[in-house]
Amino acid sequence: MRPRSVDEIVGQEKAVGTGTALRRLIEDDRLPSLILWGPPGSGKTSLARVLAGTSGAAYESLSAVLSGVKDVREVVERARERRREGQGTLLFVDEIHRFNKAQQDAFLPHVEAGTITLVGATTENPSRCVNGPLLSRCRVVVLEALDDAALGAVLDRALTDVERGLGARKLSLDADARAGLVAVAGGDARTMLNVLESAAGVAADGATLSKRDVADAAGRRNLLHDKSGESHYNLASALQKSIRSSDIQAGLYWAMRLVEAGEDPRFVMRRLLVIASEDVGLAAPAVLPIVVAAADAVERLGLPECRFAILEAVAVLASAPKSNSMKTAMMALSEEIEKTGALPVPLHIRNAPTGLMKDLGYGKGYQYAHDFAGGFVDQEHLPPELADRAWYVPGDNAKEREIAAQMERVRAARKKS
Repeated sequence: MRPRSVDEIVGQEKAVGTGTALRRLIEDDRLPSLILWGPPGSGKTSLARVLAGTSGAAYESLSAVLSGVKDVREVVERARERRREGQGTLLFVDEIHRFNKAQQDAFLPHVEAGTITLVGATTENPSRCVNGPLLSRCRVVVLEALDDAALGAVLDRALTDVERGLGARKLSLDADARAGLVAVAGGDARTMLNVLESAAGVAADGATLSKRDVADAAGRRNLLHDKSGESHYNLASALQKSIRSSDIQAGLYWAMRLVEAGEDPRFVMRRLLVIASEDVGLAAPAVLPIVVAAADAVERLGLPECRFAILEAVAVLASAPKSNSMKTAMMALSEEIEKTGALPVPLHIRNAPTGLMKDLGYGKGYQYAHDFAGGFVDQEHLPPELADRAWYVPGDNAKEREIAAQMERVRAARKKS
């Protein structure tokens, strides 16, 4: 059911629709090297085959999982032979993100020389997984997960196409079965067609497939997720940003999406611990021990019961007041230390466990705060170069207003003393 022309490609109008930059390059026979970035089943391999056929180039393909530099050299040698005969070569590299730097570098001279037109396919963000020099020589084309209308068009084509599809069997779908196939696809045409084929395999010619037929063929839905790739980071980002915005429902949803997709619950809890410090912070410091306790519960319980602890932690974090004042202070301090370097500790607050250290002035003049009324002493604890500097600025929330008042009391008492 792969499309045989650009016009048969559905759901990717933004990438190859009429009037797009890539469509004009195809029509002018000026196809550049490309990186096709999109989720599984969005049509990366199909588009590469169509591009090769449109340009009249020979089609070669490699899988980054199974191939190495030796395979690249063999393809390039065949491409050189064709080029001498006036024919180009389109090399499709599936999962190009799995090639290491040296393997990706092997393409560079041949792309530059025009020996091959490289079309790489990846489900990962190319800016993270494709070398800069190679990426700069390719145009990135973003393919999207197919929407319901595009999936419906693919489904209709599969049911009616006599040559490549199931048209000869005169099968049909009831409304619930059709909706179920589109839903189980999750934007992935390949998944949908596989389920359709399985359901059709046990049906009689002329039958109308039902929702039950589709459900039996689909089995339990496997959520698209790569625990070391784009989906991993996107879901984690969605979780933190939802909690940061105090959206409890969204926070619960993204947390369950991570767990249901097979993510390690301990990773989810590590992210929640970060949120407790980075986003809730001093606005509600009592929240951090609660999340630590939830992390301990996750370790003790394991799946599936640990999901309760995860969701409780999400709800606590999302409903808590928020402050990033400590994150701001941390970044300011990091910048200060980078700028001023390792300034020496003032002598009066250095440790002085030996007589020699005392003779050198370590600890001399130190004022023990507990010996003074209210514990306030007019004593500088920063290096002289940083005296009176302030990196932490309390946020505008009840708890940090208390901290700000205490800081002012200390400042006034020190000034008075």
